[in-house]
Amino acid sequence: MCTIPQQKLLKKNFCDKKPEKMIQAEIKSLLKEDISILVKIPNSGKHYLCDCGEASLLTVKEAQSVSAIFISHTHIDHFSNFDGIFRHQIGSGEKVVICGPENIHRQVEARLKSYTWNLIDEGAIAYEIREIVAKDKINIYTIHPPLWNAEQAGSQDFLFKDESVEVDFAVLDHKTASVAYLFKEKDSVTFHENASEFKKGKWISELKIAFENNNSDKEIEIEGTVYKASDLFYHLTRTEGYKLGVIMDHAVSEDNYKKIKAVFKGADKVYIETFYKDEDQEFATANYHSFASASGKIMNECGVKEAVPVHFSRRYTESDVQEIETAFYKAFQTVKNN
Repeated sequence: MCTIPQQKLLKKNFCDKKPEKMIQAEIKSLLKEDISILVKIPNSGKHYLCDCGEASLLTVKEAQSVSAIFISHTHIDHFSNFDGIFRHQIGSGEKVVICGPENIHRQVEARLKSYTWNLIDEGAIAYEIREIVAKDKINIYTIHPPLWNAEQAGSQDFLFKDESVEVDFAVLDHKTASVAYLFKEKDSVTFHENASEFKKGKWISELKIAFENNNSDKEIEIEGTVYKASDLFYHLTRTEGYKLGVIMDHAVSEDNYKKIKAVFKGADKVYIETFYKDEDQEFATANYHSFASASGKIMNECGVKEAVPVHFSRRYTESDVQEIETAFYKAFQTVKNN
């Protein structure tokens, strides 16, 4: 087995481009509308929807592209537009995943059974409902037309993962369970082509597999010579996947903040409920909501790189919202600089 000279092990290529982030998000609700956030995977027809409030900015095409819906809780301002989303999806023949708090399967079932479905066949659409019972217990239900009977199909120990993202969560207190979601793209392994003295070949994919599996002793053959995988790892760089969070309604409490820190610490970007102005903290306490400086402070304690205040009380005018945003970012930056 051949070893590579040390000077080659130190070889670097500083011109390699950092992979662009996969996850993007857009707020689809206007100021006086209830919240709905669309999470997109660029160069893919796949979208995820966080909460089903009014969404004037959500197009029919976007609604039809939603492959998973993530419901924080089923207060009317977060769930009222579920029927509108569903209306655009019916007839697609696709399976759509719905994630949410315990007992959401009963609420989805009730909504769907409230309509007449004599013109819809069984294959028009199917929903798989993933109901959070505990951190490591997700109950799975299936439901489809025309009877819309939710049937339990088992359970699993993770909420959601596909070829693009994995989704973690925290169940927060809003005088009911309110689920906050963290979308994380998969880590990427980059091959530094310009830094390699070897010709490209199947050895690159073999090396990546050894790297991802931490198999240092794997033998890699290149141009008739066998090398130890660890001696070739300098060709590769692991880039941690982009993390995007959505934290909806929650009380200002140490228990909630402990849960938020456990999941969202170091996230790249988080949209967080900021329902009240600081001067209206008594309303926040009474209604188990957050307020401007509290949301900004917890985001900085989490070391979040970018935070966006969302979901303001309808009582507020545009100038009130500007006041909320100012207080939020003041707390965010003050804590961050200390």
